Amino acid sequence: MTTPALLVLEDGRTFHGEAYGAEGETFGEAVFNTGMTGYQETLTDPSYHRQVVVMTAPHIGNTGMNDEDPESQRIWVAGYVVRDPARMPSNFRSQRSLDDDLRAQGVVGISGIDTRALTRHLRERGAMRVGISTVETDPAVLLEKVKTSAAMSGANLSEAVSTSEPYVVEAIGEKRFTVAALDLGIKDMTPQRMSERGIEVHVLPATSTLDDVLATNPDGLFYSNGPGDPAATTGQVELLKEALGRDLPYFGICFGNQLFGRALGFDTYKLKYGHRGINQPVMDLTTRKVEVTAHNHGFAVDAPRDTATETPYGSATVSHVCLNDDVVEGLELRVSTGSTTETGRLKAFSVQYHPEAAAGPHDAAYLFDRFVQLLEGNA
Repeated sequence: MTTPALLVLEDGRTFHGEAYGAEGETFGEAVFNTGMTGYQETLTDPSYHRQVVVMTAPHIGNTGMNDEDPESQRIWVAGYVVRDPARMPSNFRSQRSLDDDLRAQGVVGISGIDTRALTRHLRERGAMRVGISTVETDPAVLLEKVKTSAAMSGANLSEAVSTSEPYVVEAIGEKRFTVAALDLGIKDMTPQRMSERGIEVHVLPATSTLDDVLATNPDGLFYSNGPGDPAATTGQVELLKEALGRDLPYFGICFGNQLFGRALGFDTYKLKYGHRGINQPVMDLTTRKVEVTAHNHGFAVDAPRDTATETPYGSATVSHVCLNDDVVEGLELRVSTGSTTETGRLKAFSVQYHPEAAAGPHDAAYLFDRFVQLLEGNA
């Protein structure tokens, strides 16, 4: 016998389905993910903290869950919405069902609803707050609870998902460089990609100071992905300004791109419904190549696409754009070399997407090589 579940958006749109995962009640920001695969990595991505994720792929849970693919130590989504959950997982790596993990970690979900209709609604009206309940049957009562729940705008969440203590990911093979990585919601595969290139990664809490960073004797600084509103995350922006002032090479991804933009003096803004999935086309303006990329962000940097902006740290330009909607997907910071024929020495760069590709295509793996070149002084 199935348990009824109720989903209510903050504009009153209501869906009736069945409980999936834990029973109870949950609230968050309703967002949709267009990935056909990679649900385990999505669930364990800290960037989804306080978000209720709607999967647009109709069949979820087919390959079960394992202990090798999580991107963190727990499931971070506030709630989970699927159309047709797998009745029985079938994969040689599967150790248990998705439903088992959702129940074990107290994640409330709903299944059996028209996720296509829900996704179209969010595309037209924009991301909004939502509630899922297996204990409340009256949509009007649940709607009032949704309206009193916390909004994503103005939320500073990186410290809630960050490591509490520093740790080190050793370089694989010969150690070439040391990088201080600020954990704003880092995925496990990110320091792994750097370690594969001979980088010893010192992962630091989000509350770290410049002294904490310099104590690692770093060759470069890295800012990870993470949840929340970049405009509400001020301490990490000030740290980055100090690091740029010391000419410390910098690479940031996702949230690290937004904070880089704010450190350079640009504003950030909330997207109507964000980019979430593993099939977003982005052009690298430095090479004119198009790559298919993995995204998970609801905010973006407001920077001019066609002109350079002079900052206290050098000349900033947009390096990548999304071909779906022209959203800024990357930034570069260069300093003059004195030559009239050169664009300047690369000092720092960032991208809005996930080059670690967990899950997702590997088109953007070259960005870790570009970071190595920056550390070498050859970028």
